[in-house]
Amino acid sequence: MRLPENFIQEVVERTDIAELIGHYVTLKRAGANLVGLCPFHSEKTPSFTVSPSKNMFYCFGCHAGGSAITFVQKAENLEFADAVEFLANRAGLPMPRESADSRRDSGVPRRRVLEMNLEAARFFRACLFDPRLGAPGMGYLRDQRGLSEATIRHFGLGFAPPEFGLLTAHMHRLGYRDEELQVAFLCGRSKTTGAAYDYFRNRVIFPIIDPSGNVVAFGGRVMDDSKPKYLNTSDTPAFRKSNHLFALNFARDCCAEQMILCEGYMDVIALHAAGFSNAVATLGTAITPNHARIFARYTQKVIISYDSDEAGQNAAKKAMQVLGEVGLDVRVLRLSGAKDPDEFIRKFGADRFRRALSESRTGFEYQLENVLGRYRLEEGAEKIRASGEICRLIAAYPSAVEREVYLALAAARLELPAEALRSSVNRIRDKQQAELRRSRSREAQASLKHFGDRINPGSAQAPRAASAEERVLGMLLLFGEYRQAVAKGEIPLLPEDFFTEFHRRVFAEVMRLEESPAGFRPELLGESFGPDEMGRIQKMIVERQEMAENGPGVFRSAIEALRELHRQKEAQKGDLSAQLAYLREKKAKLHKRKADDT
Repeated sequence: MRLPENFIQEVVERTDIAELIGHYVTLKRAGANLVGLCPFHSEKTPSFTVSPSKNMFYCFGCHAGGSAITFVQKAENLEFADAVEFLANRAGLPMPRESADSRRDSGVPRRRVLEMNLEAARFFRACLFDPRLGAPGMGYLRDQRGLSEATIRHFGLGFAPPEFGLLTAHMHRLGYRDEELQVAFLCGRSKTTGAAYDYFRNRVIFPIIDPSGNVVAFGGRVMDDSKPKYLNTSDTPAFRKSNHLFALNFARDCCAEQMILCEGYMDVIALHAAGFSNAVATLGTAITPNHARIFARYTQKVIISYDSDEAGQNAAKKAMQVLGEVGLDVRVLRLSGAKDPDEFIRKFGADRFRRALSESRTGFEYQLENVLGRYRLEEGAEKIRASGEICRLIAAYPSAVEREVYLALAAARLELPAEALRSSVNRIRDKQQAELRRSRSREAQASLKHFGDRINPGSAQAPRAASAEERVLGMLLLFGEYRQAVAKGEIPLLPEDFFTEFHRRVFAEVMRLEESPAGFRPELLGESFGPDEMGRIQKMIVERQEMAENGPGVFRSAIEALRELHRQKEAQKGDLSAQLAYLREKKAKLHKRKADDT
């Protein structure tokens, strides 16, 4: 069921798009618009633009774009109706009752999952504080890990008893069905008997709470030797691991200066209990570019505090690279005498940890120490291998200033002339730049042929037609007079005139909205097109806005170009005489045009 179009319009009109996006992106004024680093792809030079007057956003780098609804869809990983509801709640607008339980064509709505998660969190917490059911969990949290009751309550920690069906039975009493519980990963189904069973059993439960206060998922640590040690909610309509950080709901209010990235739930909880409320962790997965963009929304510096073992060091190396790609100042904490932050604080206290934070090293210094520690520098061959590895590290930094600083540092540690290292770094960068140019050339050739276009794959077979269609659609999207002329039949144009399926769909939906009682509004297209498709539609709008001429003659000539391509296609289907007749007609038109010009 479609949401009422007038309600969607009211939601968009009630939303200050600059204020909304400002919660995710640091925006700076640039004339009538605002600019910032795109939250949807890694970049160091701002290409993301917000236009408050048009109530739209667009990224010139990755071509994401659309209305406030599209932005929320991409930023929060929501379906169109859920994004509308997100903004409606923000604006204090009640959702239309007839649409409240029909968020998707199929599946369990996001709101239903959030409701189930909240009830499950209450159940797990009640079990933990029940002396009969929660003793194992409380013994682990309070006695083994030293957490106070205040900290346990602060994080909403719970316990899932070992019985197979306590939670499932509880949720049944509240009116939830097995099929819904399975979608939310609260229960599973036996392959042999078909019976439902609790997904989390005999585990301490860590609720995952998003910055809006919703319980979106759970992590569970087992109480015995069962595998896996940690069990996490898989992707649901309300949750994707790469879109969330544990404890961000607390850290977001105190992390402008810096954030601490940990490996696990208990490290984060221990740091918060010790007064470091800017600590967060990924959710049982390696850090991703999307995580990095989340960090970039909230802070400028990230201190990585991973375990001191080899796996932790390898993970830290990857995190440095991923976080650095979005322009963050990345530091690495090296803790001596403890394997992780939790153990360090319990052994040495919060003040010692605070001093360690102030002594954290840059990502390069951390990697330099790791490289130097693997080689015997007193041996010539070993020193050569070490210097080669270090030069490759330095070459990866785009800033010439950074490279010079790190060259001086490396030269001093290796006891080699900085000029010798600089020469090696420059050779590595020249080789990388040559490969990059070759790669870009290949990409440009593919782009010219429209290869790899996931949004409009038909453009590969008809590139000239696709270009003409984009001109037509850009002007229809921008100018009401052209939509009205087409709607009234003054300018004949039908879906069949379009070669590519995507552009045909866009045209049909634009004209349907134009002739609807509510009229055409770009944001209404979001109900029929996904966020990536909306980005392509916004790209067509932006490209036409940048054109100096968008008059009726340009519009008609674009339509005529489409018709000409259709005539050419039909002629090619015919015999030789038909093809010759088409060529003669085309030549006659060309002569006439030249005569008219003279």
